[in-house]
Amino acid sequence: MADPTPVIDDLRAESEELDRLVARLTPKRWALATPAPDWTLAHQIAHLAWTDRAALAAVTDADGFRALVEKALAQGDSFVDEGAEQDAGLPPAELLARWRSGRDALDAALRAAEPGARFPWFGPPMAVASMATARLMETWAHGLDIADALGVTRAPTGRLAHIVRLGVRTRDFAYTVHGLTPPAEEFRVRLTAPSGAVWGYGPDDAPQRVTGPALDFCLLVTQRAHRDDLALTAVGPDADRWLDIAQAFAGPPGSGRKARLPEEPTDGTTDPAAGTGQ
Repeated sequence: MADPTPVIDDLRAESEELDRLVARLTPKRWALATPAPDWTLAHQIAHLAWTDRAALAAVTDADGFRALVEKALAQGDSFVDEGAEQDAGLPPAELLARWRSGRDALDAALRAAEPGARFPWFGPPMAVASMATARLMETWAHGLDIADALGVTRAPTGRLAHIVRLGVRTRDFAYTVHGLTPPAEEFRVRLTAPSGAVWGYGPDDAPQRVTGPALDFCLLVTQRAHRDDLALTAVGPDADRWLDIAQAFAGPPGSGRKARLPEEPTDGTTDPAAGTGQ
């Protein structure tokens, strides 16, 4: 059984990096719009705080978490937005304090969990390492939304390895949630890490393959960028289909992000396709 400590440590590091990005912002900047429709920077942190509390309930309070699931089923698609909305209006200092205390409590609970324990979630039950990985994935993804709103570029780190692994493991889930039958055979996934190392998953001789930068794969499976804007290559029809539907998060199919528009010409000419619907 793999030791979950490394991913719990990386979750803490990812959260602390994001904390440093927002800790000294003025109240006005907390109201900045982010790429998520109708979500401000405050909504992003409020969502992370809410989901950390949900994860803590899953680990420590089965009855409390069951009540959350029942509420989610009753509210439908509005559940996630309402979870973010309930804390987004708090003063920034109070919202920060709530996020920090919740993630500290979750960190302690994950470290204290029994080896082999599995916890309920909105998707399949999760082991300790899987729960920490899911929280890291969400913290990274929502941190990207915040960085975009602030005009900041965050350097990718080796922590992306956890998100890559989750993205690979959720391949069949992505097919199923779209009403499709998962392929019977494994794919070969070969990605270049931020360090330049190569991360590989699946049989070396698999005929269907996905290759490219690990960062781009993480952007794809968290639906933070459109496939057309990423340097990922698929070989084989099933692998190609996967890149259209991949998602590493629980819940219904995400709407994803639209492809970036081509840049305006800078030499004074007019784009011949402009206004033609092409």
